[in-house]
Amino acid sequence: MSALSNRINNLSESATIKMAKMGRELAAKGVDVISLSFGEPDFHTPEHIKEAAKQAMDQNYTYYTPVSGYPDLRKAVAGKLKIENGLDYDFSQIVVSTGAKQAIANAVLCLVNPGEEVIIPTPYWVSYSEVVKLAEGISIFIEAPVEQDFKITPEQLEAAITPKTKLFMFSSPCNPTGSVYSKNELEGLAKVFEKHPNIYILSDEIYEHINFVDKHESIAQFETIKDRVIIINGFSKAFAMTGWRIGYTASNKEIANACDKMQGQITSGTCSITQKAGVAALEGGLESVLKMREEFKKRRDIVYNLLKDIEGVKVNLPEGAFYFFPDVTSFFGKSYNGNTIKDADELSIYLLEEAHVATVGGDSFGDKKSIRISYAAAEDKLIEAVRRIKEALGKLN
Repeated sequence: MSALSNRINNLSESATIKMAKMGRELAAKGVDVISLSFGEPDFHTPEHIKEAAKQAMDQNYTYYTPVSGYPDLRKAVAGKLKIENGLDYDFSQIVVSTGAKQAIANAVLCLVNPGEEVIIPTPYWVSYSEVVKLAEGISIFIEAPVEQDFKITPEQLEAAITPKTKLFMFSSPCNPTGSVYSKNELEGLAKVFEKHPNIYILSDEIYEHINFVDKHESIAQFETIKDRVIIINGFSKAFAMTGWRIGYTASNKEIANACDKMQGQITSGTCSITQKAGVAALEGGLESVLKMREEFKKRRDIVYNLLKDIEGVKVNLPEGAFYFFPDVTSFFGKSYNGNTIKDADELSIYLLEEAHVATVGGDSFGDKKSIRISYAAAEDKLIEAVRRIKEALGKLN
């Protein structure tokens, strides 16, 4: 009998972390593996942000921090939301956490009771449903296929709502699909929420600045529902600060106070050095962000043109983030060297072993038909990776 709790036994391992681990193990044996499994910019953190961190150490910002974050950082976040997004938040409504992942966990654990339902459009980021499990909630999935650009309709949303619905959670730009909801599309969803005043909306906007269409649109812009929206954002994607571990929520004060209380019992305040670097990131302008976005757009176009030329791969043109999520069902049931592909996860493992390219199967994203390909890698690596994928897929019959 296991000594471990049902809570941990029922929790799934992160698929992205698992595939990255498998790729590293293969590389450790001397295999030339190209990893397209992680959602991590391959750019370095901008120099002015690193300098701010060095100065913070020299100025002895090395002590415990307030649970919700330093006031200057929270004010900088509130200023960013006002200037960039047209959203009014007091700094007391901002809670800084150890990454956007913790910010999501805080919000879900503070809102969801056992047995309450959380609506999640699929495909979704792998941890959404697992955090709902930790809260003992029930995930209700709405399928949004590639034919809809992986975006749900107001009619689908309305049909999924029940008296037990407590929370709706989604990302735009989306991980794993790169889909971006327009203002009109968000307004359509907001009108549904207007009719259901007891439902909260978790809006994951971590890929805000990796957006190839117009400006970023937040569902919090609609005043009729703003008080029920919890914005999730952070620094990892826009400022290439994945290892710094810093994210935040913007919400009403009741939820902000609850997140502070929750975090105070788990991690307390985020790293002091990281927070000072975060202030520099927000106050240093978006020049480095915009350069990175242009580079991602170039890579997207290169990979799109290569993927759409592979027979059997069904792919759309994502409008944000740095992922493709192609439908690969045409390869299911095909074999090579006695190995038959049953689903997307098996295809992903096949590509790692045969093409030495690490991708992630779609099952953990709520879509068994697709694989996730990250294009957060250098152009030459991407071109070679897709060449290898095409060659490996061509061997299946």
